[in-house]
Amino acid sequence: MKVVIPGGTGQVGGVLRRALAQRGDEVVVLSRRPERLEDGAWHVLWDGRTLGAWAAELDGADAVVNLAGRTVSCRYTDANLRQMMDSRVESTRAVGEAIARAERPPAVWLQMSTATVYADARSRGDDLPHDEANGVLGGEEPDVPLYWEYSVRIARRWEQAQADADVPATRRVALRTAMVMTPDRGGIFDYLSWMARLGLGGPVAGGGQHVSWIHGEDFVRAVLFLLQREDLAGPFIVAAPDPLPQVDFMRSLRGAWGRRLALPATRLMAEAGAFVLRTDTELLLKSRRVVPGRLLEAGFAFEHPAWDAAAADLVRRAREQRRARR
Repeated sequence: MKVVIPGGTGQVGGVLRRALAQRGDEVVVLSRRPERLEDGAWHVLWDGRTLGAWAAELDGADAVVNLAGRTVSCRYTDANLRQMMDSRVESTRAVGEAIARAERPPAVWLQMSTATVYADARSRGDDLPHDEANGVLGGEEPDVPLYWEYSVRIARRWEQAQADADVPATRRVALRTAMVMTPDRGGIFDYLSWMARLGLGGPVAGGGQHVSWIHGEDFVRAVLFLLQREDLAGPFIVAAPDPLPQVDFMRSLRGAWGRRLALPATRLMAEAGAFVLRTDTELLLKSRRVVPGRLLEAGFAFEHPAWDAAAADLVRRAREQRRARR
């Protein structure tokens, strides 16, 4: 296949484009900053907002997987939240316009979204996880910070931008993705592992909030599955079927690294730590409990369905990478 990946230079984009290139697919990455990529993948410049010469790459391509958007690993200031919104909505609109103008539009458009679109799981009252059929979209939960509603609004407008595109010949899928865990440096798994190794990975604000996640290999496999299944469209939760409370999630991760004890953190301590690390506590405190109902119904089989085994596999890979860098 020829696959165009807007925003394909980030952590998740790197995992996907390497896997596609290794398969022998032709991979075109749209990015603002050219850099050397793997054999079989190359850069085309775009601004993520307006049509340009880059749009020609979509004409005749088999698929588009749009991952563009400002990182959420930052302080949720008004300016940063606006950048998150604009970078996601504007890039999605630009992709839609390019597909609409193509003489040979791609057959399928996978659009990144987020499991954050669902409400804090503790607000449901029925002790059930969210899935595509019975999930409750967020934004109206009581007793949560106001800016959490803005995060949900970003997710909704992100998906709406894809839904509004006039691309009748192109199948559309929205990837409501949980945290993608890879052994690479700088990703969420690397950050959580750093906390676990330093003894800081204990329960945060009691640890009852759920964590949803997916192993990077399963993320790639899910993308390929959805690219190939011509009968599947609409929103799909891309997450392992094993969300678990933060206290248990971090206990498993500490065990994989050979650490037993860790300090608990109050909400106030989490706020202070997030400020120092220039990130935000929503990533730690919101209860994200989602399950991939539609993927499972469609016959997708996870290679890493449970966190204990996935954490052990990721730690092994991370150690191998560290040894290779020495």
